[in-house]
Order: sequence, then C-alpha cells, then structure tokens
Amino acid sequence: MNFPRILVFAYSDLGHACLKFLLDRKENIVAVYTHEDRPGEKLWFPSVFKLAQDHKVLVQTGENLNDKKELARLQSLTADLIFSFYYRNLIPKSVLNLPKLGAYNMHGSYLPKYRGRAPVNWVVLNGETKTGATLHLMIDKPDAGDIVDQEAVDIGPDDTAAIVQGRVTQAAVRVLARQIDNLKAGTAPRIPQDATQASYFGKRRPEDGEINWNWPALRIHNLVRAVTHPYPGAFGDLFGEKTWVWKTRLHPLDSEGLLMTCGDGNKIELLVLQREGEKVIAGKEFADGCVAAERKKS
Repeated sequence: MNFPRILVFAYSDLGHACLKFLLDRKENIVAVYTHEDRPGEKLWFPSVFKLAQDHKVLVQTGENLNDKKELARLQSLTADLIFSFYYRNLIPKSVLNLPKLGAYNMHGSYLPKYRGRAPVNWVVLNGETKTGATLHLMIDKPDAGDIVDQEAVDIGPDDTAAIVQGRVTQAAVRVLARQIDNLKAGTAPRIPQDATQASYFGKRRPEDGEINWNWPALRIHNLVRAVTHPYPGAFGDLFGEKTWVWKTRLHPLDSEGLLMTCGDGNKIELLVLQREGEKVIAGKEFADGCVAAERKKS
C-alpha cells in the first residue's frame, strides 16, 4: 500500500478541520507547520498546534520559510505531497518544488473569484449570494494555480461571515475527502483557471470596519455582518461616541428599536450595540439609555 509522506501548513478553523480529516484517516503526516498565536488576538478557532501535538506529529512554528536552515529542515522531511490549509504566509517556490506529487492549497472562495486575503469577509461585505471552497495547485502567484476540485456554498442576506466560514470549512473537508486518494496517486485533475474571471482582494484591518452613515442601508448591513463577532466589528459615531454595531436589520417594520436613516433614505435597525469599554446591549436599551442621559443633562 502506498503511504506518501505529507507535509501540512495549517492554521485557523479550516486548517484544523482539514488536518483533523487527514489525521483521522491515519495519513502519513511527517510534519505540521503552523503559526504562533499573536499577542492580543482573539482566538475563536481550535489550535492546530495542539491537534498535531495530541497526535504525536512533529509541529513547527517557523515563520521564515526562506531561511536556509528552515529550508534544509523542510528538505530533510522528504515530503511527497504538500497541503496548505489557511496558512497565513506565502509558501516560497523553493518549498513548493520539493514534493514530487505537488503542493496544493485550500482557498476559502469559489475561484477564480476572490483570490487573496479574508475571502469570506469580502464576499459577505460585497453582498454575494454564493462562495465556496477550492482546492488548487500552488504556484508562485497567490491562488492562481490549476483547480483540482471546488464546492459552492450559499450565502443568505443576513448570514454573518462566521456562519459562511463554517459552511466553507465543511465544504473544504468534503473537497479534500473527494480528492485525497487521487492526489496521493498523482491522478488528481488540474483545470486551468479563467484569468478573465479572476478578482483579488487584500487584507482587512480593524479600522476598515468604520461605518459612514451616509452610505446606503444595504452597504452598512453588509459591513456589519461581514465583520461582526468573532471579527473586530463595525463601528461608528452614535450620539457623539464611538460605538460598535454587532447586528442590524434591513427593512424594519413597526419597530420600537433604534432606527437610523441612511444615505439612500432607507432605515436600518441597530439590534446589538456596544460602547467602548461597556457591555453589549440591545439597540432599544441603548437608545433608552441615551435618551435618559440627555434628560439628566437638561
């Protein structure tokens, strides 16, 4: 029986799920490369490092894969197959060229659309109704290699990025399950991407969550659901103070909650809010508190 030596680069929820799938199959994983947790970062996903340790798999957190010593260590692993599952760093060509069966990445979009960083957050922010998971060959250009397999997932109008990310992760495991034996045998399909349909999006920062109340209501709603928990959140000025908006609703009817009229004249209901340093509260409770505070001043 053929047991190719597999080297895995992985992080986050999708990385954990795909690595667990391989471990549960008792694949011959020679090492796992992951990231050290960043100070101050809110971790909402299980640990790839701990998963590898629990299964007695060699685990490394080296960030500079171009370092000569690191490259020598990678060469010594004599991997036949490489996988990248939500690993944050670009894997250099010198490493991609090591395995005889190829190096493959699982990307969190339906390629060729939404290449780049934070694809799930971007698709929600842009109001897309579908995305997916794509397994593709890694080349020196990010997310541009031939497609092995992919699976689409639906996005509802009120789905948050976390909900969509869960669906993408499940789809990724199913894609990997369909193709793992083909990849080990060197018989997996390779379908070139249509570069004319490609789009690319960059990294998002916490400060990109700022709301402009002159935007259309739909744009604000999409931003909120794209960056709400467990992500840093959308925020704007409300009653003169910086306030996080964690949940909104479009087209509110007969609502007694907190309504905002947006730049297009449509109203949006602010359902869950949080002032800096304070607890998370319902929009109506927030509005009532602000009214009471104003009355006390006068």
